[in-house]
Amino acid sequence: MTTMSDLPQDLTKEIFSRVPLTSLSAVRSTCKSWNSISKSQVLCESAARRKQFLGFMMKDFSVCSMKFDLQGIQNEADFVDPSIKQVSVLDQVEISQIFQCEGLLLCVTRDKSRLLMWNPYLGQTRCIQPRNTFLSGDQYALGYDKNRKHKILRILGDCKSGYMVLGYEIFDLSANTWKVSNDNRDWQIDHYQRGVSLKGHTYFLAKEKIRIGGTNNNIDCILSFDFTTERFRKLLPLPFKSHYSNKLLLSCVREEQLAVLHYNWVMGQALEIWVTKKIDPGEVSWSKFLRFTSSCIGHIIPGSFFVDEEKKVVVVVDQDYNRRIVTGRNQSAHILGPDRYFKSVNIGETRYIGKRSKHGYMISELCRPRVCSSYVPSSVQLQTNQPVKSEESEN
Repeated sequence: MTTMSDLPQDLTKEIFSRVPLTSLSAVRSTCKSWNSISKSQVLCESAARRKQFLGFMMKDFSVCSMKFDLQGIQNEADFVDPSIKQVSVLDQVEISQIFQCEGLLLCVTRDKSRLLMWNPYLGQTRCIQPRNTFLSGDQYALGYDKNRKHKILRILGDCKSGYMVLGYEIFDLSANTWKVSNDNRDWQIDHYQRGVSLKGHTYFLAKEKIRIGGTNNNIDCILSFDFTTERFRKLLPLPFKSHYSNKLLLSCVREEQLAVLHYNWVMGQALEIWVTKKIDPGEVSWSKFLRFTSSCIGHIIPGSFFVDEEKKVVVVVDQDYNRRIVTGRNQSAHILGPDRYFKSVNIGETRYIGKRSKHGYMISELCRPRVCSSYVPSSVQLQTNQPVKSEESEN
């Protein structure tokens, strides 16, 4: 009798290429040979051959798996709409932020009561409790040190002073400890900016506060955090000059390069994508990847994006711009490619979540979609919860 392990390898690889991201743990337990194949990350190799983007996104305070086939973008007959499915293992809790680092996801609960670590490949979750209390102005990031020990960065921000950084804490997942630092810096990170992980380090879009001619000025730049030294590194320059009205977003390409989106609202509403040629915590160089003008793309509000370097395609995800809509907005994936190629794909409607002010007015609260970088399975084990310890930094 033919068993699962007797199937031809090509057929097995094709099966893996069609398996949802959230079913990887079930696939691994099918038989020993399938477990071995999954460890060699055939799933991602198959997806690359099929020109698919595999990743996760936050949508309506839920975590969803996302499969985006970029193979047919130049041919309408071959185009396949993206597949977006809510993750069942996390459907009992509302998530307001997600971060990814080489196959591990860090989720921030909407009520800010705790953090959740999730390994989709192993099907493991872990709850991270605060030393005292998580706050609404906190920023988070996930990375690892030179020994591949994963750590969580919590940045303490002051909302009243434009999210000026007051200090930070480091949670060591292997030691189950929080380390506190009171190191103040003369820069700030806007509340909507999200750090991205690249080779263990985390990079942010930040604003350096400098004084020119007696006037305080904010200069946009790249800020990096080294999880080995547990220190912020020197500020790195962007490849352009930005203005207050510009929109800036950060992403990464296969967790090998940084990518920055620059949307100029004033000068012709031009949208540019820049990708790093070289990046490390102390040096950066850039090359322009793509440029579009408003005549090509209309009026979009970039929320998050990902890049396919091989096909020279950028996918920008966000909710549609319409101030008159108060009950919800359509969410779209805007595909930008060579030769002024542009296509918008509807990925659903934003679920309306509102609350009444003390005066009885309804305040709209819409959860904007956020896309993580492309997914690669991780075999990192998430330890069971233990009592959380804390220690003071030497700073």
